[in-house]
Amino acid sequence: MTVIKKSKRKRKHFLISSLLIGSIIAVGLLALGIIYAVVMIRDLPSPEQFETRQINQSTKIYDRTGQILLYEIHGEEKRTIIPFEDISDELKQATLAAEDANFYTRPAFDWRGILRALWVNIKTMSFSQGGSTITQQLARNVFLSGEKTITRKLKELVLAIELESKYSKEEIFALYLNQIPYGSNAYGIEAASQTFFNKPAKGLDWAEAALLAGLPKAPSYYSPWGNHTDDLFSRKNYVLDRLYDLKKISQKERDDAKKEKIKFAPPSLGTIKAPHFSLMVKEYLVNNYGEEMVTSGGLRVTTTLDWPMQQIAEKAIREGADRNTTLYDGKNAALVAQDPKTGQILALVGSRDYFDMDNGGNFNVAVQGLRQPGSALKPFVYMTAFQRGYPPQTMIFDVPTEFVSNNPNCPTAPIFGNSTECFHPQDFEPFQGLISMERALAQSVNVPAVKTLYLVGLKSVLANAHRFGITTLNEPWRYGLSLVLGGGEVKLVDLVNAYATLSQEGVAHEQTLVLEVDDSHGNILKTYHDNASWVIDPQYPRIINKILSDKELRAGLFQNSLSMTVFPNRDVALKTGTTNDYRDAWAMGYTPSLVVGVWAGNNDNTPMQRRGTSILAAVPIWSAFLNQIISKYPTEIFNSPEPAVPVNKPMLNGQSTPPIHSLLYYVNKDDPLGSAPQNPADDPQFMNWEDGVMNWVSS
Repeated sequence: MTVIKKSKRKRKHFLISSLLIGSIIAVGLLALGIIYAVVMIRDLPSPEQFETRQINQSTKIYDRTGQILLYEIHGEEKRTIIPFEDISDELKQATLAAEDANFYTRPAFDWRGILRALWVNIKTMSFSQGGSTITQQLARNVFLSGEKTITRKLKELVLAIELESKYSKEEIFALYLNQIPYGSNAYGIEAASQTFFNKPAKGLDWAEAALLAGLPKAPSYYSPWGNHTDDLFSRKNYVLDRLYDLKKISQKERDDAKKEKIKFAPPSLGTIKAPHFSLMVKEYLVNNYGEEMVTSGGLRVTTTLDWPMQQIAEKAIREGADRNTTLYDGKNAALVAQDPKTGQILALVGSRDYFDMDNGGNFNVAVQGLRQPGSALKPFVYMTAFQRGYPPQTMIFDVPTEFVSNNPNCPTAPIFGNSTECFHPQDFEPFQGLISMERALAQSVNVPAVKTLYLVGLKSVLANAHRFGITTLNEPWRYGLSLVLGGGEVKLVDLVNAYATLSQEGVAHEQTLVLEVDDSHGNILKTYHDNASWVIDPQYPRIINKILSDKELRAGLFQNSLSMTVFPNRDVALKTGTTNDYRDAWAMGYTPSLVVGVWAGNNDNTPMQRRGTSILAAVPIWSAFLNQIISKYPTEIFNSPEPAVPVNKPMLNGQSTPPIHSLLYYVNKDDPLGSAPQNPADDPQFMNWEDGVMNWVSS
């Protein structure tokens, strides 16, 4: 024991000594670096040069031809220099709380912060920490690039020292508030206040001030008109908490400011095409190249967007959402079109009108929206069943069934209890009795889908969904058997990618928005490469493609609307989805060359009227879009699956012979092609299914 303690003390002394020596070396290197930088940097510009500084070059985002300019980022600065006294005290205090609470009491740089950041960077082998004061940030924003290098940091320190030797703290703070970028071309607090709130900076209240004070950390990411408004409001609340901790506001002021409903001015993005798509590309660029490079580096970006197709998509969404507003009280819709052979997004409409702030138009439902997919998830459940060994012709009973076992509040079908713990899904149409799996999928019948999910297991279905491109559905404990009816939430852009993988028979292509990024000198920073991988044996997606493209199989579901789903001489697969409360309506359709997904509903997630089903609210938009572009693609057919091996087993062979029983009477769900179970009642769902079948037979 004594030897162990001595060994621990030695290690501790060694670590302390190493840290001390490292700190001394770091401070020495820092001092040498400062001396070196002083030689490089002698004179600072006058304050007038701060005020007239210009952004060098704007970044331009183009369509896939490189000819249509979609969006120019920071083509010019919006800045109005105002006196320090014309800036509200709320904004000043909020900025100090967010960025540098000790600004007035410490020198140009925080040596503790620098050492702390250095230690973190050494441990993580990165340059992620900076430890910058307001003075350092001013020096960096005005004179230096955003590159994370030791040389740049040294220059920043020297400039900060020089600034504080020439200007007072108040002058530096005024220069900072008049210079820093707040996003959307707004440089300085006056431009930011006018841009986001249509009011002068001297009129900001605590909530508005805290929100604006949080923007400089990452102006594009936290943009009020971008994809991360939840994070923006979280940062606003963080600033308010800091103000309270620093005793700058009372608890009541903090709580009132957190509750205040902030009203933003309509977005002013200048000339922009495909705004939801273009802003996604901007976010991608900032994440990969940094805010500084995007705002002033003069990047030239060629995207995947097909501009003619995008215009057709926007028209289809606008007209379809207008129609849905009148008929079903569904004010918005979204569409994503993707080339399944490359993963390239060809068109993306996030809502009916980006600039319609009253209906949350800037909210990008295609990417930001977490919506329940309804029956649009069923193909992945049945595909997992076919993978497990169940043939498509497997017969299964569509009858009233209670899936909760041993609950006295849930009597057996068809008389159901009212307990919220019960689960007895209904069909949109009358129960059909005995039905094959392939017909149940094509006609989107609910009870067989729930039974199929039980047969294959939630874990297996989620694994396939994730392999096919779904990035959500990561909380299996809260889904249960309701997943197949929309019990989880997905993103439209992910669902399109999953159907694209179906289209390509199990080959998943990485989704992409960008084909090429060039710097201002013409050097290629990024070029498109297809990242593809096999995720499943092609036999099983082929079975799904065959079922979903069979017009005769789906005719019973669409009835009078069938013509909207038929394109002469074309193989077109289609799956719809409607949530039980009519909040979400989906149409997911594809050919071997194109995948198109449409969502219809309301951006605030309020339900549509009961008639707002997928067939009436989403399919017409999908059909209108596809009708105008499908002729541009070659005529292709889906490959047929390999012939099924005959199965000599009741129900699995497509036949049910007396005596009548549920499927669980004949199969062990984990080994459907093996021997029949000796005691079917061992399965916890057997009696539930059997009771439903017996009640159906007797009626």
